[in-house]
Amino acid sequence: MTEKAIDFAYLSRQTAGDHELERELLVLFAQQCVVHLRAIHGSTDRQMRMDAAHSLKGAARAVGAWQVAEAADRIEEGLAGPEQKASESALDALALAAAEARAVIARSDCAA
Repeated sequence: MTEKAIDFAYLSRQTAGDHELERELLVLFAQQCVVHLRAIHGSTDRQMRMDAAHSLKGAARAVGAWQVAEAADRIEEGLAGPEQKASESALDALALAAAEARAVIARSDCAA
């Protein structure tokens, strides 16, 4: 697990150093991870899975969770591509990146 799961310097710049706002954004992002991962992994509707991956990618970029954003982007591209499916390795990478980000958030003083 790495502290690089969330780019706190980026987040601080985005919030102009407002720690209360950072905390709110991180808590919201952690909740979004759960909801969107459930849709990505559990839905049989390809468009719903693509939308969830796209939404998670945007939320991750907003807080500096670059690994989550990259993994969600790979899933979105896979679902939009000719095979119209996400690879198991891409799904695993997203689950791992999201778990790492959520763990860092849980440990951070911003999420306290």
